Amino acid sequence: MIELPELVAGGLAAGTLSALALGGSLLRSRRQKAVLRAELTELRARLEGTEGTFITEVEHLAARRMPAAAAQLAHPHLRVPGPAGQHIPGTPTGIALEYVLTALREELSAQRTRIDAAAQAGLRGATREIQAALYRLQDALRGLQQRYDDPELTQTLFALDHENEQSLRRAQVAAVVCGAWVGLAREESHVVDAVTGGQARLSGYHRVLVNNHLEPGTALVSHAVEPVAIIVAELLDNALRHSAPDTDVVVNLEHVHHGVCVTVDDAGLGMTQDERARAQRLVAGSDPILLTDLGDPPRMGLAAIGQLTRQFDLNVDVSSPSPYGGVRAVLRVDSHLLGRIDPDERPPSASAPRSTRERPARREPVRATAAHETSAPEAVEATTPAPGTPVPGIVSAEPPAPAGPGTEHERAPAPGDGEPGDLGGLPKRRRRTPAAAPGVPQPQPAARRPEEAAAALAALQYGTAAARAPKRASAPEPQRTDDEGGAAG
Repeated sequence: MIELPELVAGGLAAGTLSALALGGSLLRSRRQKAVLRAELTELRARLEGTEGTFITEVEHLAARRMPAAAAQLAHPHLRVPGPAGQHIPGTPTGIALEYVLTALREELSAQRTRIDAAAQAGLRGATREIQAALYRLQDALRGLQQRYDDPELTQTLFALDHENEQSLRRAQVAAVVCGAWVGLAREESHVVDAVTGGQARLSGYHRVLVNNHLEPGTALVSHAVEPVAIIVAELLDNALRHSAPDTDVVVNLEHVHHGVCVTVDDAGLGMTQDERARAQRLVAGSDPILLTDLGDPPRMGLAAIGQLTRQFDLNVDVSSPSPYGGVRAVLRVDSHLLGRIDPDERPPSASAPRSTRERPARREPVRATAAHETSAPEAVEATTPAPGTPVPGIVSAEPPAPAGPGTEHERAPAPGDGEPGDLGGLPKRRRRTPAAAPGVPQPQPAARRPEEAAAALAALQYGTAAARAPKRASAPEPQRTDDEGGAAG
């Protein structure tokens, strides 16, 4: 049997061991708690740092990145700042923030498009009513011009018509920018008439010098006449506005491989590289045009050109500087928009510059019959144009002398044809009027075209104004009247 002391000793030993084991467990538990407490403190600090970084990024997003992203829609050259922290890009937080910017851009773009479409619809309706009223006023003014012959009244009516034409051009440009139709349907016309028609719509039209190097009869198809006139008017208006008033704007009309080019050169201030790039984007018409992108007040000229180039398959380039130091603008009309008009049947307007390729008119020689039945007066009549018939290349109001063969010998000067004091004592040739044969109907003078009547009336107005104006030391430079510029104006 085991004795009682041994049992007590064994119990004490077992209790000691248990106490030691429990103490070790307590110590390990305390160490683990300390470690966990340290880890918790570190995690709490990291969480607070992450929260602070996130708050900083959100504040940076709201204060700088979102306004820059909104402004970039209207000004693409602006740069959107990146995240405030260098370690943010590529992280879930950085990806989420970029998604916010993308969603913001898309929503703002959609809202701008809807708002601008509503503004364009309202402006389009207003300009349509304004255009109709201005067209009615234009018809009334031209009716008054044809009704009254008083020079002063006619001059005033022409001035009012020109002012009305400028107002009509501004309303037409605003309507075109808003997607409306050009407002006029014209018949097939000479290219030079369309160019001078656009020139006539401007207040400084007298500063424009047009050089016509096209083949006579080069014409535009009907649906391209008015767009070309609008584009030329806007290019010329831009050139006149940005050049000194004592300089000229030079326009050259030339044939190219793909069609016809109208080149406008001014001696103005020119444009910077950024301005030229923006102008080229506008005239190209590839990007949608918003009214909010055109400034305050909106400058619609280049935007209208862009709309027309896209709608009518035209090409405009403003990326080159002018040799005069300003801007060179080139309008190219491709061959499928060109046609031909017989210049003899339908000549250009009287005020349009004549082509450098136009040949002087040639008269058919008088053919003498075998029996010599053609007498001298009849030969003169055969080579003299009918009264009122326009003769190409003739500037003087008096018809030229006959050029038929044998005319010089048959028209020997009579004793009373020359006066001693004329031409240094030389005999002066006078035109003879052949006697009308009894019973033979006399040829009636050809009816003058509207352009010729306008040119004659313009000459009358200029002569009247010059006679009434006070005399100056130097003769004033002749200026074309408001009606000049062709039928396309």
